Parts: sequence; structure tokens; C-alpha cells
Amino acid sequence: MFVVPTVDLSPYLDGDPGARPRTAIALDHACRSVGFVQVVGHGVRPRAVAGLEAALDALFALPMEQKRDLVVTDGTNRGYSPPRSESVSRSLGVEQAGNMNDYFEAFNVGTAADGPDSGGDGNVWPDLPGFREAVETWTREARRVVRALASALGDALGDREVLHRLADDPVQVLRLNHYALEEQDLPDGADLSGMGEHTDYGLVTVLWADRVAGLQVLHDGTWHDVLPAEGALLVNLGDLTARLTGDRWRSTLHRVRPPVENGRVRRRRSAAFFHDGDPDAVVETLPLAGARPYPATTVREHLARKLAGSRAGTLNTTAGREAARVREAAQ
Repeated sequence: MFVVPTVDLSPYLDGDPGARPRTAIALDHACRSVGFVQVVGHGVRPRAVAGLEAALDALFALPMEQKRDLVVTDGTNRGYSPPRSESVSRSLGVEQAGNMNDYFEAFNVGTAADGPDSGGDGNVWPDLPGFREAVETWTREARRVVRALASALGDALGDREVLHRLADDPVQVLRLNHYALEEQDLPDGADLSGMGEHTDYGLVTVLWADRVAGLQVLHDGTWHDVLPAEGALLVNLGDLTARLTGDRWRSTLHRVRPPVENGRVRRRRSAAFFHDGDPDAVVETLPLAGARPYPATTVREHLARKLAGSRAGTLNTTAGREAARVREAAQ
């Protein structure tokens, strides 16, 4: 039976340091077997979660003309993305069935590490009371969780600092997602994609999501539904960690299907915090037993290829292993 493992992160935060080996072993098992983890003991305050939910609701309730004012056109991974403006499967070099882009809308903020050439972080902010404060509070919480995860994952690989060394001044992006289908009856024969099959691009992703169906992960050639446990954060690995470990830990393919219950589409929200490493950091495969080496790449080069696929529509031709798994699952 398919299960996303649950791991208690508290020993790397404010819990018992003596329990860290048990956490590291559990993470290693989860990363080898699934690539997704339900993380508990993360210490994120309920008030921060409530603020995030309120910010999501306020932003995506704005009229489209106001949201379009938040579109960023200078090529940085910032601002508002309208529905049908992206196709994340192209980041793997795979076209969506019917060449239809993804049925979600999103909003990105991030660090200066991948900001515009003119300097700064490139973030734009809606004129909504309390929105920026809520998003920045959540970002601080996510960074705290990522730091603990990086140490725990490093321990699992035998070097606590290995991920920290790649992320002194990292690219970090928070993406707020709204699966932009009003709750409605689903037409007969509808084939809608909330977010196409893809792998995440960087080192580690920390995901908050509604406890609403829709997220699916690919495991042993079959798509499986994943629902966040009450109070848990979902954590998954990105391509750069797969490269670092030579696929000892996989960057797991996942997608979002419109959540449908009894023939009716339900609303779904999520917030993904992407921890991607320093732009100029060189990612090379570690000398681990059984590792399948990847060519060395910088974080900047890798992210540029992935984003050119998802946001600019240029098929990424360098994601052969991941694309092969997508095509195999479709057979």
C-alpha cells in the first residue's frame, strides 16, 4: 500500500537532540522510497497558518484587472501568473495533452538572489491590508523549517553541512497557488489539469496545502492521491537534490488534478516554499554507493532551463530521466 511517511522534525528544532539520528534515518527512508514526507513537529504557529490562508483568500478574490497589475514582465520569477499562462510539464520537456496550459493562478515572491538585473528582490505587492506582513511571517517560518531539514538531510547523507554549503545566499521563492475553478458542477467529459506533471526544480520544497484532494505523486508507475495530514507540512525533494545524490533520493513527479467530489469541483489552495540554493553554486553528484552521476551544473543554469519551459513555453531538453518516467506512466 502506498503511504507518504510521517517524520517528526522537532529534534532538529526545539526537541531532544538525542533523537536526531532517528529523524535522519526516517528521512533517508522516506527520500529513498517516496521522495515526499509528511513533516510534523515543525513548530509553525497556528496564527501564521491563519494569516497565510487569509492572505491567499484576499489576493485571489481580487478582480482580474487588479491581479493583472501584479504581472511581472522582466523575466524574473515574480508576481502574478493568470490561469492558463503556464505549463509546468514543459519544464520536463513534455507537452500537456491537448497542448492546454495549467488551470491554476499563482503569485510569487522571493529573495534578491534571483532578482532583476537592476537589483533588489523584484517583488511586487498587492494593496491589501496585512497581506505583506502575513506572507513575510510565513516565509520566516518556512525558512526556519528548511534550515532544520537541511541539517537533518545532511545527517542522513553523512555530512550535516552538505546542503548548507550550497545555500549561503539562496534563491528562495514562495508561490501561492489557487486552482482557479470556482466550485461548480463538472461538465461531462471534462479533462482539466490543475497543474501538470512535473518535478520541483531546487533542493527542498516545503508545502502547505488545503486538506482537499487533488495532489498526486507518481510511485512505481502509478499516480497516487496525497492528502496533507492534519497539522502537517508536506516536504518533497527537487531536481538539484536528485542530482546531488545521483537519484539515491528522487525528485518525485507530481501533479494536481482538479479536486472533484460527487461530480463537483472543489476549491483548492496551496503555498509552496522553494529552497533552491545559491545561483552560482555548482551541484555535482556525491560519491554515494549506487549513485548515477549527473553532469555538473550551476543552480542558475538549471533553474533557467526549467523556468524557460514552464513560464516561457520552451521545452526543456535536459530532463531526460524525469520525462521518461512521465511517458512510461502514460502508457
